[in-house]
Amino acid sequence: MDTFFSTYRNRVDQKGRVSVPAPFRTILAREGLEGVYCYPSLDLDALEAGGHALLEANRALTEQLDPYSDEKTMFSAVFFGESTVLKLDGEGRMVLPDGLKSFAGITDEVMFVGMGDKFLLWNPGTYDAYRKDARAKVREMKRVLGRSGRLAGEAPAARPGEARE
Repeated sequence: MDTFFSTYRNRVDQKGRVSVPAPFRTILAREGLEGVYCYPSLDLDALEAGGHALLEANRALTEQLDPYSDEKTMFSAVFFGESTVLKLDGEGRMVLPDGLKSFAGITDEVMFVGMGDKFLLWNPGTYDAYRKDARAKVREMKRVLGRSGRLAGEAPAARPGEARE
C-alpha cells in the first residue's frame, strides 16, 4: 500500500487553486483517482484528504453502526455529507472551496502533511503550532516508553528466560 508522507508548503492562487504535491498525486493516480476526497477534520483545524483508503476507512466505520441509529446518521452526515471530491486539473492543481478554506483558516498558503493512509491540509501557522506541541508530547511518550519498555495500557514484556502468562 502506498503511503502519504512528508510535508509540503504550497501557495494558493487568487482562484483558490493549489498544486497537490507530486508524490501525493502519484498515489492518487495509482488508485485511479482524478481528484482528492476531502472534508473538515473532526479533531483538528485542518482538512482531511486522501483517496480510496480514506473513503473506505470512513465507510467501514459507519457500516459498524446500527443502520437506523442517530450515531450512524451523524457520522454519515459528517464523513459523506461534508465531503467533496476536489478534481485535479492537467497541472495537478485542485480548487479549495471557500468553506473548506475558511474551516482550516487557509488563505494564501497551505501545508500538505502526509499521515500514512491520508494527508492533512493546514494553515501553515496553525500546523507549526500543532507540530511543536505534538513533537513535545511524542518526546515525552518516548521517554515513558524508554523507561518502562511499553506505553500505558500495554502488558509488560517478558524478561529473557521468563514465560509470559
